[in-house]
Amino acid sequence: MSSTLLSTTTTFDKGLAPSYQHFKEKYNLECLVDDIKQHLGESGGISSEEVDEEYLISLARKYISDPSDWIEYFYNDTSKNYTRNAIENINHKANILLLVWNPGKGSPIHDHANAHCIMKVLAGQLHETVYYAPETDSKEAKPLAIKSANTFGMNEVTYISDDIGLHRVHNPHPTQIAVSLHLYTPPNAADYGYNIFNEATGSASYVSQAHSVSKKFGLFDLLGEDVDHPL
Repeated sequence: MSSTLLSTTTTFDKGLAPSYQHFKEKYNLECLVDDIKQHLGESGGISSEEVDEEYLISLARKYISDPSDWIEYFYNDTSKNYTRNAIENINHKANILLLVWNPGKGSPIHDHANAHCIMKVLAGQLHETVYYAPETDSKEAKPLAIKSANTFGMNEVTYISDDIGLHRVHNPHPTQIAVSLHLYTPPNAADYGYNIFNEATGSASYVSQAHSVSKKFGLFDLLGEDVDHPL
């Protein structure tokens, strides 16, 4: 599966491949979600400064992608750049999402609303371009400068916050979809909104909220505005 890319019409089932047999000691997606919950706690608020991102990144790396774990959350709207599927909302401390990226499609350049974003590729490849944030006190239009650009394959993990910069994520494959797991903590973009940026001018546009689809609970309509959200 490590070199297998998914088509836009791929159909999954629980018996996808012998290499994905379940064992009691296996660290599966449910274990990952439980460990994140335990780390963040059961109640109360959490600020960006209180998050131990290195520990959360280590948990994401520990999990090995298994389609039989995440197929129940998989839904792909082929008319959109990508589909955000809700996996878990942890007491308004974090959102865990499954994103499905259509071939050659991606997000706008965006910030993360003063939150942490951890992304793990579950299938296919994703290319991330990180940009320096524009100077907030500058009134002059300037193109955004690229800070780094990397392509991540299956089971690779990347992390970004507003302290690092802005970023854009896209699926570079012309015919195959990609799938990724995302952890946002705190879930500020979903709760309060975020900004998308014009690469040529550096200007920002505010988006009120980032919404998701919940296949698990039978909600196949976007929970909010019917537009492509980058987060």
